[in-house]
Amino acid sequence: MENRYQILVVDDDVSIVHLIETSLKQAGYEVLTAYDGETACRLADTMRPHLIVMDVMMPHCNGILATMRIRQKYNTPILILSAKAEGSDRVIGLEAGADDYLVKPFYQQELLARVRALLRRYDDLASIREVKSEDEIQVGSVVLDTASKQLIVRGESVRLTATEFKILQVLMSNPGRVYSAEEIYERVWKNDAYAVENTVMVHISRIREKLEINPKKPEYLKVVWGIGYVFEKS
Repeated sequence: MENRYQILVVDDDVSIVHLIETSLKQAGYEVLTAYDGETACRLADTMRPHLIVMDVMMPHCNGILATMRIRQKYNTPILILSAKAEGSDRVIGLEAGADDYLVKPFYQQELLARVRALLRRYDDLASIREVKSEDEIQVGSVVLDTASKQLIVRGESVRLTATEFKILQVLMSNPGRVYSAEEIYERVWKNDAYAVENTVMVHISRIREKLEINPKKPEYLKVVWGIGYVFEKS
């Protein structure tokens, strides 16, 4: 049933928020409301809504910046609303991390159809209803389940070797920290490290092929030249 879902509506126009809130509640959804981007980001942290309907032009952090901030932490589907219909504005919203874009004024039925489609798409990927456990390490859209020994990247399961898994576990446990090849080797192989750079480098390369959209321009697993490797906070 649709009332399982909680939706955050964000717009500085009170009348629009009320209109969308009424439509969503009539459709059976639970609704949270905010009137600026800062509040939206706080509610995304504290309430973890299943979907966010986000206006672009708002005070105290506009919708594009709020979308980017939320996307750094969560895979919550975001539907951008804007009074601008130009293609460039649509691209900016999508590149910021939004999943869909709706131009004002819009029909309520179209809004509801977009909401249903986004919820269905993300629910199929088990990416918004997933209950995080202490056995999971998540950085951006990457989740490492240390209990089931699974890697989930952008909602899809990725197969790893045992060594690749252990390397990721070391790096993802402290995102943003740089590890030398020697330190990685000692933690994973449980042996003293000596001339291990090539060994670690090969495994890092293989992980990148599985993890990154473009392994040559990695988003997550990066080299800090002359120092070591780091899993970026994203």
